[in-house]
Amino acid sequence: MSAEDEKQTVFTSESVKTHATQDDLWMVIHGKVYNATKFIDEHPGGEEVLLDVGGMDATDAFEDVGHSDEARKILAELCVGQLDPSEVVTSTKSTSTPDKKATPSSSGSGFVSYIAFAIVIAAVAYYVYTQSLTDSK
Repeated sequence: MSAEDEKQTVFTSESVKTHATQDDLWMVIHGKVYNATKFIDEHPGGEEVLLDVGGMDATDAFEDVGHSDEARKILAELCVGQLDPSEVVTSTKSTSTPDKKATPSSSGSGFVSYIAFAIVIAAVAYYVYTQSLTDSK
């Protein structure tokens, strides 16, 4: 079977769950199924992080780390197929795929709002302070 044929293989989440050991480790990322068994010893984050998501959808965990383009290339080489489309769960963390660069998420918008609010409060305080100096003269 060629590598292209393997990428077309469709797996169920139940079948992926059966591959959750150090000697046989699969996971799902962005709807694709990856066999990470041979990569366990090479993973820079250690084997434990891979074993924690073995047999499961690891999309959010993968995106939370912010993997490099090189990591995404390695991931592509580990692809053995795809998850049954009826079982694919859309990630709430990112809309990127292993073949695309991650897009910035909107999770930082709360922080920006906080900073904007703090600036407005500081401006009002400055105005009140300068007015009190003017009134006292």
